[in-house]
Amino acid sequence: MHFSIIIPVYNRPIEVQELLESLSQQDYINQFEIVIVEDGSTNDCKSVVNSFIQLLDISYFYKENSGPGASRNYGMQRAKGDYFIIFDSDCVIPKGYLADVAKNLGENYIDCFGGPDGAQKSFSNIQKAINFAMTSFLTTGGIRGGNEKITNFEPRSFNMGLSKKAFEISGGFGQIHPGEDPDLSIRLWKLGFKTALLSDAFVYHKRRINWRKFYAQVNKFGKARPILNAWHPKYAKLTYFFPTFFIITFTLSLFLFIASMPIYLYLFLAYYFSIFMQSSIVNKSIFVGFLSIIAVFIQFFGYGFGFLNSFIKIFIFKIKPENAFPELFFNKTS
Repeated sequence: MHFSIIIPVYNRPIEVQELLESLSQQDYINQFEIVIVEDGSTNDCKSVVNSFIQLLDISYFYKENSGPGASRNYGMQRAKGDYFIIFDSDCVIPKGYLADVAKNLGENYIDCFGGPDGAQKSFSNIQKAINFAMTSFLTTGGIRGGNEKITNFEPRSFNMGLSKKAFEISGGFGQIHPGEDPDLSIRLWKLGFKTALLSDAFVYHKRRINWRKFYAQVNKFGKARPILNAWHPKYAKLTYFFPTFFIITFTLSLFLFIASMPIYLYLFLAYYFSIFMQSSIVNKSIFVGFLSIIAVFIQFFGYGFGFLNSFIKIFIFKIKPENAFPELFFNKTS
């Protein structure tokens, strides 16, 4: 296999510097190429890319802004390899990543895979807390890359592999963002392809984010899911309602507490105490444990409200997704 690494970029030259540095240290013995797609940036990374030309087989393309999905498609259309590996620019890649992927695909070939993400010691406390919220089995995070037994695993495009054959037959990513990666996974299943989790193929995901941006991000995730359920009703699951159910029952528990029925609120407090304890242990920091409570609270409420808003507009009022949430859609370019 000839790997082509596809990296869409938007105004992130410092991140690209760190990502390319990690790729230059891979212990993979075979050749691989890197395709950087600058998505209409005003602060481009071309000079950073040029500094790695002697170390890496790297190509650089600049195009008008059209979103990460279209940028990944753009890069795969121009790549030379027969298997594409897609990273977000805010990832740092462990040196054994490509060798592990090649070994896994050699033993059990799959046309599309996803890998988990983790936090480095150098990450900020907020980054570590958000990483915990997005990956812990105590939250919805386990579904994103921590459970090898999940059927119909939906790879996420910050760390994803896709064969050239699967890309050409499926047409790649659609215009919705976020949500373009589960949409692609479901379309691949419909075409007869399989997806899988490669638990060894993890990356360090920096998540360039603060609390406000994190809420906006998970809120968009929530808005996208009912749209995907409408497009692919066969693959809708009751578990997608869980964050909305969580915020409704949490709010109800507050009213019951006022009505002298505190037991339900105590159950939520026990849950958040478990979040605090596990994160404190995993991150070896009580402070990160406390921040993880905030991160999980934002995660559930942001996603839950976004899902409820979208469910009402899409399924009850029957509004076309592009009209209901134009901020989730980009114009298609090639």
